[in-house]
Parts: sequence; structure tokens; C-alpha cells
Amino acid sequence: MTHSGGASLVVWGLRLRLPEAGTQVSSLVGELGPACRDYASCWPLLVGCGEQRPSLTLLFQGENVFFLVTNFLVTPGQVQGRCPEHPSIPLANCWADQDCPEGETGTHSHGIKTGQCVVFNATHRTCEIRGWCPVESGAAPVKPLLLQAENFTLFIKNTVTFSKFNFSKSNALDTQDPTYFKLCRYDPRSSPACPVFRIGDLVAAAGGVFEDLALLGGAVGVHVRWDCDLDSRGADCQPQYSFQLQERSYNFRTATHWWESSGVEARSLLKLYGIRFDILVTGRAGKFGLIPTLISLGTGAAWLGVITFLCDLLLLYVDGEAHFYWRTKYEEVHVCPPSTATHSGRPGQDPTHRRWSQLPRGSQPSRSPAGRRRRRARS
Repeated sequence: MTHSGGASLVVWGLRLRLPEAGTQVSSLVGELGPACRDYASCWPLLVGCGEQRPSLTLLFQGENVFFLVTNFLVTPGQVQGRCPEHPSIPLANCWADQDCPEGETGTHSHGIKTGQCVVFNATHRTCEIRGWCPVESGAAPVKPLLLQAENFTLFIKNTVTFSKFNFSKSNALDTQDPTYFKLCRYDPRSSPACPVFRIGDLVAAAGGVFEDLALLGGAVGVHVRWDCDLDSRGADCQPQYSFQLQERSYNFRTATHWWESSGVEARSLLKLYGIRFDILVTGRAGKFGLIPTLISLGTGAAWLGVITFLCDLLLLYVDGEAHFYWRTKYEEVHVCPPSTATHSGRPGQDPTHRRWSQLPRGSQPSRSPAGRRRRRARS
């Protein structure tokens, strides 16, 4: 666990496995530092939540996604009943009961209309609804309530495994110094191997302003990229971190429920604003192999022969200048007729008069079938 500015945030247990066909990443596990484990220290304005007050500063919203609460609006002490709808809700304002059809509900309404038009305040009359009362106000936050979250630190630990090469490595530096992770902070120039990130620096690297995101929320993507050359025994296998601002406004609602002494169920409705962190891990690795290299060379040589053959077909039979390539590639040879007396020193043999054309340059044609047989025999 790391400490900075009186609070800390730890995320650990992220694991990456890269088989040949894909990537799998395990779930994140997070823990808050002791400074913000109760509402008394972090949420002085949060009241009416009953006896059970779980920490909402860090919430997980799926695999490799977590949410850091920086602001909230609370509607305390709601119970089931009948109450006026808020004037900001569409079709909630009315003048008479006829404006409030019984049983009607809208997309943004807080309950079902009872058919009554009642007084909301001195200036508005709205339809009465049946639901959790009093209804949530439509107010927006004017300032962030947890600006000290800028100094929280985030520890991301992940292990990459390339099963094809039987190689595994963690982004956490293997050190014997017990204070290393408490003191180091990630910096792309001076400390690129430190997996501890200050939240304010992380948001700034993504292109955002922490005060703005702390007020109305936002989303930041953290990309951990591994690009490994395993020929050097993993010495060149180090993670690269990049950050991206994905959204400039983000919030959601949740509630805490309890039972009153009278046996009535009550709740406090919370509209939480904060920063959602999406962690994405990707990786690839390469290593020299003799067999794949030989296969590639053999395949290349085979394709070279096929390409040569195809080029000859195109140039000799298809191209408009085929006659030029014919004269360049082949030589026409004419053999003069020998004397009628003898041929090759053997009397009685008939003279031959042959004409060879379009023979490859440098070829030596045989003058008779017997001569060809003699050459084959000598060879």
C-alpha cells in the first residue's frame, strides 16, 4: 500500500495471458487507504445513511473498470409514500387534477401519478406521485467535495504471460527495498518503470483537468502495452503506459437502505460523480526460430520460381512486344547440309539436312539419333 497526501489507493491482481488466438485479462481487486474508510473523514456532508455506512469512495463497475468518487448529491431519509413531483420533470407541472392522469408515469418521473395536482412550493404546483418521498432535487453540484483525491495514488500490478514462448513477467520491479513502492511515482522520463500513479498526474497526462472531472465526473482510459523482444531473455520486455480522456461527465445513482425503529424501510439516495478508470492491457512478443526461418526461405524460393515462370508466359505470349523478348531469350540456329560421301566418318550413312529454330542460346543439337544415343551413353 502506498501513501500520498494522507490517502492512498491500491489496485492489484491484474493478469494478462496471451495465447496464440487471443488475450485474457483477470479481474481487478482494489482497496482504499485507511484515511477514507468512513464517511466521517471523507464525506462530512453525507448524513442520514443509517447505521451501515459502507465505503463508496472506490467502486468496481465490471472487469478492469473501477470508479473513484469525488462528488455526490444526497437525498436523505426517503420512505415509500405520496408526495409532489419535482417541477424539473417533464409533464410534472399542473393547474388542475385533469392535468395529472392517474397511473401515468414518464421516463424521468420518480413515481406513478395519483391523479392529484398538489402544491410543490409557493410558485409551483405539480402532480402527486406514489414512490420514494421526498423526491430527488434536480440541483447540480457547484464544487467538488473530495479535491484531496488528486493526491491519491494508484498502484497497478499486472503480469503478462506469453504461453507460446513459456515466458512470464510482471510490471512490478523485483526489488529488495521495502520502501520502493511507497516512495516511487510514475514519470515517463525519470521513473517509467514505477507502477504507482498519482491520480492528479494521471488525469493531466490524459489531457484533463482534475478539478473539472472531480466536479461532474469523467472517464479515463489507462492502456498498458507490452511489446517484447524475447531474443534478449526478456531484457527488452517492459510495459509502456498511455492515458486517454474518454468522457468529461460521468455519474450514477445508488442507495443505502435500512429499517426504522417503527418498522418502515428507509433509504438515502446518492447521485455519485467521479472518475471512472478503464484499464486495458495488450501485448505481443517475438523470438527468433530456425524452423520458421527455413520455412519462410523455402516458401520464398518456391514463389520466386513460380513468378519467373509466370513472367515468361506474359512476356512471350501476351505482351505486345513479345517478338522482342523472343529474339532476346532465344537464338535461331541453321545447320548446313553435310557432304553426301560420309557423315561422322562412317560410310554409307545418309546425309542429314536439319534445321533447328527457336533453340535456347548455347544449346548444341545432336546431328543424328545415333549421335544423341552416343552422347547419352558417354554421359
